[in-house]
Amino acid sequence: MDDAERTFLADLFALLGPVALRAMFGGHGLYHDGIIIGIVVDGEVYLKTDAQTQPIFAAAGGEPFVYVSRQRTVAMSYWSVPAEAMESATEMLPWARLAHAAALRTAVRKPAARTRRK
Repeated sequence: MDDAERTFLADLFALLGPVALRAMFGGHGLYHDGIIIGIVVDGEVYLKTDAQTQPIFAAAGGEPFVYVSRQRTVAMSYWSVPAEAMESATEMLPWARLAHAAALRTAVRKPAARTRRK
């Protein structure tokens, strides 16, 4: 991903707040407040969904990110956004908020460290 793409995505999500991009599995993870809210693969943005938000993305024409692993197709919980959302930060904001809320609900929390008895 080049600097222009990074700047575009930072501007697109600016109304939500700062985002960070981290390379992962041939694409990039899109993070806000330290949690992953989306992925960017081959220039396409897919945002985090859960049981509450997936129907909203589907109703807007979104589709899940799908990959093939060991000769089986795997659909992930990251869905495409409407084309209009890619045009401005204002249009992206409601989708970014939905993704952030889904990510907060599904965030994997590390279990508390066990203390050893002496």
